[in-house]
Amino acid sequence: MLKRTEGIVLRTISFGEADLIVTYLTHDFGILKLFAKSPRKIKSRFGSSLEPLTHSRISFWGKEDASLPRLTQSDIISSFQSIRDYLYSFIKTSEIIELTIHFAAERDTNRMVYFLLLNTLRDIENNLFTKPTSSPFTKDGNNRDENLIIIHYKVKFLKFMGYTPRLDACGRCGKSGNYFYISEGSILCGACANGIDSPIRVSPTVIKFYNDLLLWDPKKINRIKPSENLLSEVSGIINIHIKYILSRPLKSESFIYSMR
Repeated sequence: MLKRTEGIVLRTISFGEADLIVTYLTHDFGILKLFAKSPRKIKSRFGSSLEPLTHSRISFWGKEDASLPRLTQSDIISSFQSIRDYLYSFIKTSEIIELTIHFAAERDTNRMVYFLLLNTLRDIENNLFTKPTSSPFTKDGNNRDENLIIIHYKVKFLKFMGYTPRLDACGRCGKSGNYFYISEGSILCGACANGIDSPIRVSPTVIKFYNDLLLWDPKKINRIKPSENLLSEVSGIINIHIKYILSRPLKSESFIYSMR
């Protein structure tokens, strides 16, 4: 059965001498893995449409329960080539791609995640990270703007997938609190936190900013200019939360820190 949809290339894996297995985030089928015949040959009909991050109209063939349908056509809508042209921008973008692959289930349609990723790639393309700096939140070029875009994606994505940390109130009783407990994925009040170790203190400013990120869309995000410290604090909590769920940090995040 021939099917059509739009998709964003998340990654490709070599298969044999000239074939690829392409992982897409699609509009109609969620995460989808497709077999591409001979795209690594010079005269391949797929051209550059299978490059990571490329947004395309695709067609694929396979039975309803086929584990690896065959990609038959791929027409580029947006290449996002400029993101790939800058190494640091591509690596930062790889954080959200890796996050999406780990948390989103195959064949589970989630159009909110699809449009979140597509709009985020458009924003990143307009706020390119041209090089790493001593701090990921310095005022070097558009670095702070791009980090805000990355953080916003992580917060909204975790919300859509049901993994968002709770910072508005105690996760057990609903009372107010200022300490985030990693193992609970939530703020806990003093009474509920009795006997639990290793909290992270969270300021009221961080709590408000985080809760705003949960509600705001990308258009509103682009109008604000949070401080570097505020971005750093929120990013730290989100990354620790992701690391706890996955039992390891994202590979792309670790690589970024190794570049500094």
